[in-house]
Amino acid sequence: MPQGGLWQGFWSLADPKISITSLACMVVGASVAATQGPLDWTWLGILALALFCMEVAKNAWGDVFDYDSGTDLAVAPEDRTKFSGGKRVLVDALLTRGQTWALAGGFGAIGLGLGAAIVLLREPSVFWIGAVGLALGWSYHGPPLKLAYRGLGELDVVLCYGPVLSVATYVIQTGEWSFPALWLSMPLGIFIAAFLWVNEFPDFLADRSAGKNNLVARLGRRAASRVLPGIYAAGFALLASSLLLGLPASVLLGFVALPTAVYASARVWKAPETFYRTHPVQQAALLTFVLYSLGVGAGILLTG
Repeated sequence: MPQGGLWQGFWSLADPKISITSLACMVVGASVAATQGPLDWTWLGILALALFCMEVAKNAWGDVFDYDSGTDLAVAPEDRTKFSGGKRVLVDALLTRGQTWALAGGFGAIGLGLGAAIVLLREPSVFWIGAVGLALGWSYHGPPLKLAYRGLGELDVVLCYGPVLSVATYVIQTGEWSFPALWLSMPLGIFIAAFLWVNEFPDFLADRSAGKNNLVARLGRRAASRVLPGIYAAGFALLASSLLLGLPASVLLGFVALPTAVYASARVWKAPETFYRTHPVQQAALLTFVLYSLGVGAGILLTG
């Protein structure tokens, strides 16, 4: 029987520090939309609630799949962190399997209901973006694709927590598509994938033992530590290239995220097997994409 209670299990699945990812995407899309006219805060709030519900559902079904594969069970105590190893509601007996699936189904239904309201009452064209986002969200853990187990989970995150959510936010506000929203969302997706990349290091041994062959598990921790600076460099290169594409120079405020990216890269490079035990690298990786989102958003609004 669960020892932690339904509320504690729900709170573990809601995990506000991880749900920041969808809000960061909304900031980029909404900031670009604000240059076209006043924001509709009601629909922005409905979208935020829908994404929160889908985050809870995704975390719930992901915890079941990772539990069944054995990866969460295999994480050693010294490798557990607040950012990796899953939500552990089943491993720590916070919820039963039935309760976990009930939360996945319930919050998923609410999220889909709110999404349907957006499509029917606000902007029909966002249906296809939502359908792609739902497919990517399910397929990260869920069958038949199980992208996180096939070395494609990182790409899934780049697409979903970048163009899909940011462009959806813009389209819902304006009814149109936007190249600036698309372009500026791509570095964000890369930085959120870098956050995932950092979080895969503590789970390396557990993931390998359970056949969760994400890219860090495939490459090995040392080789993966050498790739991380390149991931960040790619994101900042895309941001810098914005000037060549006619975007305002003020979007370079996104470079406020550079120091935390450099810190995370340096610490992972120096101690790929143990950095997460002694330094706040995972926090720095999270802060990197948050700072990017805020910096770019502020830069866009300064030109609006």
